[in-house]
Amino acid sequence: MDELHLNVSLLRTRVPNLTVAARSAGLRPATVSNLCTGKIPIGRAEVRTLALLASLAGCTMDELIIRGSLAGMIETGIKALDLLAPVIKGGRTGLVARPGTGQMVLLAELLHRLKKQGYTSIFWKPAEDGAGTGEVLQEADYVCRSSEEVLQKLYEIPGKEEIVLAADRSVVLSGEFDELLEGLDASNSRSITTILVDITGDAVDDETPYGPLDTFLRFDAELTTRGLFPAIDPVASTSVILEGAQLEPPHVRVQQQTRKLMRRYRELRPLVLFRGIDKLPESEKIMYRRGERLEAYLSQPFYIAEPYTGKKAEWISLPETLEDVGKIVNGGADHIPVDALTFAGRIKDI
Repeated sequence: MDELHLNVSLLRTRVPNLTVAARSAGLRPATVSNLCTGKIPIGRAEVRTLALLASLAGCTMDELIIRGSLAGMIETGIKALDLLAPVIKGGRTGLVARPGTGQMVLLAELLHRLKKQGYTSIFWKPAEDGAGTGEVLQEADYVCRSSEEVLQKLYEIPGKEEIVLAADRSVVLSGEFDELLEGLDASNSRSITTILVDITGDAVDDETPYGPLDTFLRFDAELTTRGLFPAIDPVASTSVILEGAQLEPPHVRVQQQTRKLMRRYRELRPLVLFRGIDKLPESEKIMYRRGERLEAYLSQPFYIAEPYTGKKAEWISLPETLEDVGKIVNGGADHIPVDALTFAGRIKDI
């Protein structure tokens, strides 16, 4: 049963507005979303639910339920993402941020880094420009302004090439994103990695801003005010790949240790700012200081920011990130000043 999964790609292609369709069929959208993301295993799903989903998609149960591992993560060389919220190949990533917290910078950086791995990028440009759009336009291989243009470009790009499609939430709300999926040939649809952003910042107040997501990246404005980028919330950001068996045990272990430490560090931070660290018990002091170091280590200089910051960009492999984070969590970096870890690469290079 652990190897059985919903064919989410087929569902999204044939039933673009899955949330509305599920509700119309008498299904709870939250249940469908949890099945799509893997939070509810196939073995715990009601047969009626699966049958209705197959009916909506116009497919058989054998087509709806597939056996084998889910798509793997795309290594980006960005420590915070690869460790805490991996981008999934062929999956849908949603960035949730208030304006000015760096979501468009991260999108541009992702397009830059994925290009190095052979991905062809398409940016579905929104009607309204927002802060940071210019950087994205520079990094995208193709810029389209409608679902028809995107569809045409998808058919023009050779089938052997991996594609990443970046789009604004406005095309999701308008239904144009659904039109695009409907336009794809269901029998010959290719794997497309999608990254969705929200230039307006309204997604922050929406419980499900983009519908079912494989990777959820929430930005933290407080990190931005302290100049720590990427300003990814290490507790709220997540990926469905963390809930399955697709990752190596060391990754899962270090990720869980990180989230536990950062959750407690964030609970202690207001107390320390108000009363000072000396008011904490010794054990909490140690945890707090390790949280400070880990938070600093997860900051990282970007390639697209080199001309502005003068800081050399870093590509940190996942094994390197896991090794360094494990060292910080377990006290192996207690002697290193926080400032030395900020916008640093490997610990061994400090």
